[in-house]
Amino acid sequence: MAEQTEDIVGLVESVVRPLIDFPDDLEISASDAEDGSILVEMRVNEEDAGKVIGRQGRVIKAIRTLARAAASRTGAHVEVELLD
Repeated sequence: MAEQTEDIVGLVESVVRPLIDFPDDLEISASDAEDGSILVEMRVNEEDAGKVIGRQGRVIKAIRTLARAAASRTGAHVEVELLD
C-alpha cells in the first residue's frame, strides 16, 4: 500500500507543480487509513491557492478525479485536500 501512496503523491505533485508560481512552497503529505483509503494533503503558497482550485473548483476536481482513477486499479479510495 505504501508504494501506491507514493505513486498517488507523485501524480498529484506532477500535476500541481507546473500550475503554481512558487513550486518551492509546495508540500504534499499522504497517510494511509485503516480502511484502505489514502488521504493526500497539499499546501501551497497562498498566492497559488486560486490556481490550484481553479474557476468554480474545476482544477482541484480534476486533480481529485485523476488521483481516484489511479487508485481505482487496486480498489483504494483517495481523498485530495488543499490545506490553508
